[in-house]
Amino acid sequence: MYHSVDTCSSDPYRVTVTPERLEHQLAWLHRRGLRGVTVRELLAARARGEGRNLVGLTFDDGYADFLTHALPALRRRRFGATLFVLPGRLGGLNSWDPLGPRKPLLTADGVRAAAAEGVEIGSHGLTHIDLTRADDVTLRSETADSAALLRELTGAPVDGFCYPYGTVDSRVVAAVRDAGYGYACAIDPGALSGPHALPRLHIGQNDTAWRLGLKYRLHRLRRRPVRGV
Repeated sequence: MYHSVDTCSSDPYRVTVTPERLEHQLAWLHRRGLRGVTVRELLAARARGEGRNLVGLTFDDGYADFLTHALPALRRRRFGATLFVLPGRLGGLNSWDPLGPRKPLLTADGVRAAAAEGVEIGSHGLTHIDLTRADDVTLRSETADSAALLRELTGAPVDGFCYPYGTVDSRVVAAVRDAGYGYACAIDPGALSGPHALPRLHIGQNDTAWRLGLKYRLHRLRRRPVRGV
């Protein structure tokens, strides 16, 4: 789980890795015979009983620096990735982070450009709110309407959803499933783990080679088995 790829002199929420750090992290995967792919590709491979050498790479929030810094690094390794964007905030800023720093988000043209490069585009909701606190009307809008907007924007199916802040409960999982998503990504959903609440491993600027190895091992020990994945 990545977010922004840029300089990070101020990063109170630990959402930024530098381009240089990302290059080293992708190289770490490559040296171990692992290949970064979209979550859609990973799940399809797992459904066939394959994919042990695949790693789903996700980038949350849809920062504009995905095109300038993350995508070139992925291209060099011939890696794929899933980008979770906010169609209600295209061309805006990450104003949900009160401490900043302010980071520009992709425009509609930027999202289309990423999709044209083979990046899987998924929904992160419309506006980046805690869905567990949303009323029913807002929850439907954040899930179903965001998918409709992205389908119109890219002309492609929208299979994946990503829970803002990683917060999730059974009501929200049901809403995402009912909206037609094939899968959804969380962070550490515990007993809710399943195709619509997939656990992920946060990767940050401090994750050097030995930390990546440790995180990878601990994540495999901690995560609950997900049936069918």
